[in-house]
Amino acid sequence: MSQTQQQPDVIRDFERVSSDIVTQASEYASSIFADVAGRRGGLHGRIAPLSQKSKFCGPAVTVEVRPGDNLMIHAAMALAKPGDVIIVDGKGDQNSALMGAIMVNQCIALGVAAVVLDAAARDAEEIIETGFPMYSVGLNPNGPTKFVPGRVNHPIQCGGVTVHPGDLVIGDADGVVVIEREKAPALIAEAAKKVAAERKRIEGIKSGDALRPSWLEDALRAAGVLKAGETL
Repeated sequence: MSQTQQQPDVIRDFERVSSDIVTQASEYASSIFADVAGRRGGLHGRIAPLSQKSKFCGPAVTVEVRPGDNLMIHAAMALAKPGDVIIVDGKGDQNSALMGAIMVNQCIALGVAAVVLDAAARDAEEIIETGFPMYSVGLNPNGPTKFVPGRVNHPIQCGGVTVHPGDLVIGDADGVVVIEREKAPALIAEAAKKVAAERKRIEGIKSGDALRPSWLEDALRAAGVLKAGETL
């Protein structure tokens, strides 16, 4: 019986979500994709942008590290292509920062679109000044170690969401959403429909023609709050 070949810790080649899909997806908010994906894919709110002006969209380069060690992030940066989003399973650790201003400036020079850390960062003021989209669970001035092995471009868990290399990652002031690479093309059209519906709803509110959702009373009856035939 043949044995399945074990994958290396660092996977160099993988299929990314297409650049065309990234361009189209970048027109929409993270919340729109979370909605059309079934209200899922959003990373835990502990992972937040250093700057509320942050916005990005791109394919995932995934990294798994041991808490407090950033060796494999350096490996991922060496392999990343322009437009990639480096997303790191740092186990939610906040005892030391995995990245700071030096690595962010390197990311900028490499054309990396953003970094998402399920861990802490540091040098917040310097990073914010660069305009680079950095997301983390918090800040800590302690620096990391650089000698513990990990993995690059394997499936990871980040903020409670499974992320595969090449998945679509969208971030803005609300947080970060991950969409499976295979599902991303179909969700572009759904995102456009969702935006159109929301704009129509807001117009109805502003005009006074639709000050309450059309579904509200049916939902209240289904929940047992209103009896059959009863209205608000």
